[in-house]
Amino acid sequence: MTSSLFPPSAAAAHARLADFAPSAGVQYAQKRNFDLGAGAHTYVSILSPYLRMKILDEVDVSRAVLAHTDRKEAEKFLMEVWWRTYWKGWMEQRPAIWTDIRDDLTRLQNEVQTQSGLRQRWQAACLGQTGIVPFDTWAQELAATGYLHNHARMWFASIWIFTLGLPWQLGADFFLRHLLDGDVALNTLSWRWVAGIQTQGKTYLADASNIAKFTDGRFVGVQGLAQDAFWIAPPLPPERQDIPALTAYSGQPTDRVGVLLHSDDLIPPDVLVRSGFTPVSTAYLDGTAAQSPWKSSPLVANFRTALMHDVAPHANVLYGPEALVQWAKTHRLDHIVTPHAPVGSLRDSLGRASTSLSVPIFEVRRAVDTAAWPRATAGFFKFRQHIPDFLDQFVRA
Repeated sequence: MTSSLFPPSAAAAHARLADFAPSAGVQYAQKRNFDLGAGAHTYVSILSPYLRMKILDEVDVSRAVLAHTDRKEAEKFLMEVWWRTYWKGWMEQRPAIWTDIRDDLTRLQNEVQTQSGLRQRWQAACLGQTGIVPFDTWAQELAATGYLHNHARMWFASIWIFTLGLPWQLGADFFLRHLLDGDVALNTLSWRWVAGIQTQGKTYLADASNIAKFTDGRFVGVQGLAQDAFWIAPPLPPERQDIPALTAYSGQPTDRVGVLLHSDDLIPPDVLVRSGFTPVSTAYLDGTAAQSPWKSSPLVANFRTALMHDVAPHANVLYGPEALVQWAKTHRLDHIVTPHAPVGSLRDSLGRASTSLSVPIFEVRRAVDTAAWPRATAGFFKFRQHIPDFLDQFVRA
């Protein structure tokens, strides 16, 4: 079972980008906040599941858009594209955020099992049975399609936290388990932002008139929404760390090289192409099941696996660190080359595997990430000052 909205192929991703690019200027700026419902996301790109898997990246999308319009007209869309880069870089410098939410979810899993009131409210929210019509509609749309409009995500998160009084961590986990574009950095930090944690004290409160306007009247007169966004000051954010340097790939042409693709990046590192290496074996490591204490939607795992088969049809599919270790032994690998795994469950799996592997893993970070992530030290508006430089370096080069 896969989502009919997102054909799992690289050709579909590039075709969708080509179709949307001419509309990324004025039309996007004027209409991007309108959520017209499932199957009618006309004014946004709906490219995010492909960006999540790196079938497309910020450079691909920016280049396609700027072939049709100038930077000024496309500014709103380009800012949204590079927000992804910013969130990823911000999280890379604060990996303790991921550790904290995993610890929180372990605690909350126990509370859901032992506190019937919490369990009932959580289940009703997940199933779309709260009685709040737009919220329930979005929950059901997400479960059926693996996607929600960005504005709906903000309303949904606000209602989850402030109207239903549910922990934001459970909401972030619900999204991560169901979104085809569910990404640890973007998802976690967006939920923190709605809750007033990311920009401390600045919350986002869903408003009935705003919902009515930007759903084009689909939901009018929504009752029962919270009128105030309560905020409890969280602990101080973890201290920022430098992004770790990666060991440069230094293999020899006679080495037995294994290429490891994974559920954070399906594109083989270009260092192998430049060096003329032919891998002995290619594998795909899936980290979807390890993202949450609860089971992820089949739509998510199926989309990622089907997309992998499109990109690398002969790859071995691996589930968990033990399978990775066995793959390396079976093919007598001298070393493994893999795209860099950002903060999240996939990186955790690689870390566990490395303690048992007898061969080194060389991670290769994309050039655009190497340049942009260290700039994500503070708020987005400081980061955005560098976006013209990134466009000059990577898009207009």
